[in-house]
Amino acid sequence: MSRKIAFENRKFVVGGIAVVIVLVFLVRLFTLQLLSDDYKKNADSNAFRKVVQYPSRGLIYDRRGRLLVYNEPSYNIMVVMNDQRGVDTLDFCRTVGITKEFYIQRMAEIKDPTKNRGYSRYTPQLFMSQIPPEEFSIFREKLFRFKGFSVEKRSARHYAYGIGAHVLGDMGEVSESDIEKDDYYRSGDYIGKLGVERSYEQQLRGEKGLRIMLRDVRGRTKGHYMDGRYDRAPVPGKNLTLGIDLDLQRLAERLLEGKLGAIVAIEPSTGEILCMASSPSYDPRIMAGRDRGKNHRRLTNDPTRPLLNRAIMGTYPPGSTFKTTQALIGLQEGSIDPTVSFPCHHGFYYKGLHVGCHGHASPIALVPALGTSCNAYFCWNLYRLFSNRSLFKSTHEAMTRWKDHLVAMGFGYKLGVDLPGEKRGMIPNADYYDKAYNGRWNALTVISISIGQGEVTATPLQIANLAATIANRGHYYIPHVVRSIQGGRIDPAYRQPHHTMVSRRYYDYAVAGMRRAVLSGTCRGADLPGIEVCGKTGTAQNRGHDHSAFMGFAPMNNPRIAVSVYVENGGFGAVYGVPIGALIMEQYLNGKLSPASEKKAATLQQRHIKYGDES
Repeated sequence: MSRKIAFENRKFVVGGIAVVIVLVFLVRLFTLQLLSDDYKKNADSNAFRKVVQYPSRGLIYDRRGRLLVYNEPSYNIMVVMNDQRGVDTLDFCRTVGITKEFYIQRMAEIKDPTKNRGYSRYTPQLFMSQIPPEEFSIFREKLFRFKGFSVEKRSARHYAYGIGAHVLGDMGEVSESDIEKDDYYRSGDYIGKLGVERSYEQQLRGEKGLRIMLRDVRGRTKGHYMDGRYDRAPVPGKNLTLGIDLDLQRLAERLLEGKLGAIVAIEPSTGEILCMASSPSYDPRIMAGRDRGKNHRRLTNDPTRPLLNRAIMGTYPPGSTFKTTQALIGLQEGSIDPTVSFPCHHGFYYKGLHVGCHGHASPIALVPALGTSCNAYFCWNLYRLFSNRSLFKSTHEAMTRWKDHLVAMGFGYKLGVDLPGEKRGMIPNADYYDKAYNGRWNALTVISISIGQGEVTATPLQIANLAATIANRGHYYIPHVVRSIQGGRIDPAYRQPHHTMVSRRYYDYAVAGMRRAVLSGTCRGADLPGIEVCGKTGTAQNRGHDHSAFMGFAPMNNPRIAVSVYVENGGFGAVYGVPIGALIMEQYLNGKLSPASEKKAATLQQRHIKYGDES
C-alpha cells in the first residue's frame, strides 16, 4: 500500500515539474515576442544600416570676435564585420600606415565584448579614428578594394593660436563612465576633457543626425529607407564667445614663461575673465589628433605639472594682499577706525611674540599702513578684534564673525567659475583651532592669519576677485570665462551681484590705501602715466624663496580691470608681481604696451625661476 502511495506522489511531482517547465517556456516565449525587442533589433540590423551623422562642434571666439577654436575635417575608418571578406590585409596595412600586428590586435579588441560593449557584426565599428585629410585621400583611392570598410566623416578641433590651454581645454575619447552617464555617446565618440570644452560640452556638441539605409539579403546597401522620411539631420553645436582678450592672454603667458605661477584678470563690472594664464603651460594643439594620448602621458609625467591650472587649482598663502580684507573687517566691526594708529618698531611685539616688519614711520594709521604694508598694524587689529570683550563675548564668537566676513568676500569656498577643477582654498574657523590646540588658543596663537599667512590659503582667482570687489566698493560677480552663448544665455547666477558684509563707505579707505601703495608705497612700479592704478603687494613666506604676489585694479574710479599675479618663489611682491600686473593693466586699458613697457616685458620674459632659485 505504501509503495502505491509513493508512486502516486512521484507521479504528481513529475507532472508538476513538467507543468513548470511548460510555463517557463510560455512565459519566455511571451517575453521574447511581446515584451522584448531583442529579435526586432537583430532583424532590423540585418535589414537596416543606421548611419550616425555627427554635428559640427560649436566655435569659440574671444571677446573681440577673433576665432580661437574651430573644426577641421577628420575621418574615421569603420568596419562591418559581416561584410568584411577578401581583404588583402598587407595592402590594407600599408595603405593606412599600420603594422599587421596592430591590425590583428585591433580586430580582436573590436570583437571583445569587454572592450566594445556595443559590438555587432552588422553595424559599423570604429577601426581607426582621426585620420587627417592628407592620409585619408590615399586610403580613399583604394577603398573599393577593402570590402566591409567604410569612412565616417568627423571633425577635429583646431586651436588657432596655441595659447589658452587651461581655459580652452581639449577633446578626448569618451570613457565607459561617460557613456554610462549620457546615452548620447557611443564608443569612439569624443567629449570635452578640460576647460571650456568640458564645462560647456552640452552646448558645444550639438545633436547627432541619423540616416537609415536599406540592406538586401546579402547585406548590400540599397538606398534610403522610405526615401529618407525617417532620416534626421544633425544640429550644429552652439558657438561661444569668451570674455578672454586674445592679446591680453598672449601677453600673460609670455610674462610667465620660465616661471611657476598664475595671472588672472577680471572685468569688475561683469565678472568676465579677461585673461587666465597658468605656468607652465602647453600648446593646446598637441592635445588634438592621434598623438593626444602620448602627449597627455608626457605632460602628466612632467614634474612641473603643466596640466595643473594654477589659477583655480593652486592654493597659496595670499600674503599681504590679504591685509585689505583685515582692514575692511576691522572697520566694520569697530576694532579700528581710519584715525587710530599703532606702533611698529620693525614689527609687532607683544607678550614675547614678535612678527617682523620693514622700516617705515611709526606710529601708523590705516591708509599709510596699507600703502607701506605694515605687519604690526594688522596684527594689532586682529588682536583687538579677538580680545576686546566690548566687541565680542568670546574669541570663538569673534573668530566666527571673522570667518563669515571672509566667506562673504569669496574666500574659503569655490567661487563657482565655469571651469572644472576649481579649489576652495582655506579659511580656518574656531573648531579647526580647537582641534589643533586642544581648545587652548587665543588671538596671539593665530596672529599670522592677520597678514595672510598661517593656515589661510587662496587661489589666484580668489585674489583677483578680491581686487574686483574692492574696485566695485563692496560687491562682486562670480568670475566666468564664457561671455555669451549663441541662441542661449549664460547661467543667471553670473549676473547676480554678491555683496559683502562690509558697508560701502569703508571700501573708500581700502581704495585710498591701495592708491597710496602705488604712489608712494610698495607698488610704485605699478604707476602708469595717465591712469590711476590701485595696488597691493604680497610677499608670501615659503620654505625656499618667498612667493611674489600682487593684486590691483584700474582706473581707480570706474574700474575696467582687476588683476592678480602670483609667482612661486619669486621673492618680494615688487620683484615680479608688481611689474607683471602693471603690464597687464596697461595692455588692456591702452590696447598696447609703450616701447619702454615692451622692453620691461621682454626682460621679465627672459627671467626664469627654476626650482625656487632665480637664474
